[in-house]
Amino acid sequence: MSNRVQIFDTTLRDGEQVPGSQLTTEEKIVVASQLEKLGVDIIEAGFPVSSPGDFRSVVEISKVVREPIICALSRAVQGDIDAAANALEFAKRGRIHTGIGSSDIHIQHKFNTTREKILERAVSATKYAKSKIEDVEFYCEDAGRADLAFLSQLVEAVIAAGATVVNIPDTTGYCLPEQYGNRIKYIFEHVSNIHKATISIHCHNDLGLATANSLAGISQGARQVEVTINGIGERAGNTSLEEVVMAMKVHQEELGLETGINTEFIYPTSQLVSKMMRMPVQANKAIVGRNAFAHSSGIHQDGFLKNNLTYEIMSPQDVGVDKSDIVLTARSGRHALKHRFELLGFSFDKSALDELYTRFLEVADLKKEVNDADLVDLAKTAIPV
Repeated sequence: MSNRVQIFDTTLRDGEQVPGSQLTTEEKIVVASQLEKLGVDIIEAGFPVSSPGDFRSVVEISKVVREPIICALSRAVQGDIDAAANALEFAKRGRIHTGIGSSDIHIQHKFNTTREKILERAVSATKYAKSKIEDVEFYCEDAGRADLAFLSQLVEAVIAAGATVVNIPDTTGYCLPEQYGNRIKYIFEHVSNIHKATISIHCHNDLGLATANSLAGISQGARQVEVTINGIGERAGNTSLEEVVMAMKVHQEELGLETGINTEFIYPTSQLVSKMMRMPVQANKAIVGRNAFAHSSGIHQDGFLKNNLTYEIMSPQDVGVDKSDIVLTARSGRHALKHRFELLGFSFDKSALDELYTRFLEVADLKKEVNDADLVDLAKTAIPV
């Protein structure tokens, strides 16, 4: 089995479903171009039948972006598939992503039908999409809650009908990592033609487990992971590209997996998406949050200044962040204060530093963070006039 995991970015489709974060076609082109620079393998550019704007966005992105596969979403409906195929007319490499619900909850309450009818619709839609374009991905919506035997039957049927990729989404973010991993394992063990398609994973973050579930699925043989920048998306969001990619990179020795992502573009891409979609990144967000490489505890600062490996498992430069940050607060120690004074050009002996540290704590107790201007003022008090 290949050790290369394909990165399928759905920031412009699933990510854009966040209320108030819709982008114009021109803005989507800017984001798509940045995603190409980042090195994603597939860009899901939109849901063409949903609106004229989405249709146009897929068309225009297809004209501009040349390296990644451009993917268009559809339901298992001929009109949807026609719209997707037409929107992909100019794509160098296009993919139709069609599918239908696979759980009994969806089959009974959303579609008011039977498993047998779902199988028929799935096969028909796959064959019809295949007649339009060679690369067809099929999604088994709500696979996280589907009956495993039926799910395997559905996967086998759509592969036989021509699907090149089969997506096993945990649509509602229901699964625990072990449960989701076991679902992927079960599919590999029970689908006879599994070798003819790539298994993809698409996890939502309703329980905060999207990244863990995605890694569990990859560990069981899935070789495509569907993600968004900053983990944005419907409800609590999707698997975060930066988290799953850097988890594979940090644990490359154990997992033996690789991607085509140029990780030094992760932070700039995060900032671009945050700004354009008007969605601030939480300060403690893994990898790309403001505090991801910030150290404020005195114990941590002391260790970090002795050797950054004591408290950092990756270099900030690996993801496009300029440097780590030593934040001076009332929790900071003498080592951090001495370090910051030296960066500002000041050097003090131990006695002077001890005296300055006492004054520093008085300032720090009054302020959330002590800045360089505060330090210069403090330093002046220790320098004879």
